[in-house]
Amino acid sequence: MKPAGRVRAPLGACQNIIMTAPQELRTPRLLLRSFERSDIPAIVRLAGARKIAATTANIPHPYTEYDAQSFLEYADNEFRAGRSVVFAVTISPAGELCGTVGLVITAAHERAEIGYWIGVPYWGQGFATEAASAVMAFGFEKLRLNRIYASHFAGNTASQRVLEKIGMCHEGPSRQHIRKWNRFIDLENYGLLRSEFLGGKTNS
Repeated sequence: MKPAGRVRAPLGACQNIIMTAPQELRTPRLLLRSFERSDIPAIVRLAGARKIAATTANIPHPYTEYDAQSFLEYADNEFRAGRSVVFAVTISPAGELCGTVGLVITAAHERAEIGYWIGVPYWGQGFATEAASAVMAFGFEKLRLNRIYASHFAGNTASQRVLEKIGMCHEGPSRQHIRKWNRFIDLENYGLLRSEFLGGKTNS
C-alpha cells in the first residue's frame, strides 16, 4: 500500500509535458485538470490582477509570462516528487480557465495544505467553493490524508466563507505571520480531520 498522501506521475511520463495533477475531477459546473503550457496566457491575465496578488502570499505583482512559466515548472516538479497536486480550474463545457486549486502534501504526517485562487471576473459565482470541495474530497478519499488545513489573510471574508462552506473549523489566528508589500499580515487558520470529513458525509 502506498503511504497516505503520496502521489506520483506515471512512470515514463515525458519530461517535456507539464503534469501537475494525477487525474481529472468533475463537479456540476467545473472540470479540474492538470495544467498545460497552453494555459500560460490565461494564467498571466488572471493572476496578473492586483486583487489576486493582494490576497495571496506568493503571487507577485506585476505578474509576467516568466512567472507563469516558473509556476508551471515548479508545480510539475513538486507533483513528480509527490509533494503537491495542483489543478487548473476550468468551466464546463467550454473549458475556460478561471483559477487554480491544489494541495501541498506532507506525506510523513498524512496532511496537506489546500490553497486556491479564482480570477476576478469569476468572483461571486461559487467556483472557489465548488473546486475546493472537490479537491478536499480527493485528498481524504483518494490520498487518504488525515488532515487538510488552510489559511487566509485576516479580513478576507470571501476566502473565510469558502473555508466555512467546505466544512473547515476555525483554529485561530497567526499574528503578523506574513510580510506582504512591506507590511505584516495576520492569518486565520482552518483545518479538517479525515474523521470529521467522513462523519459529515455520513450525517449529510
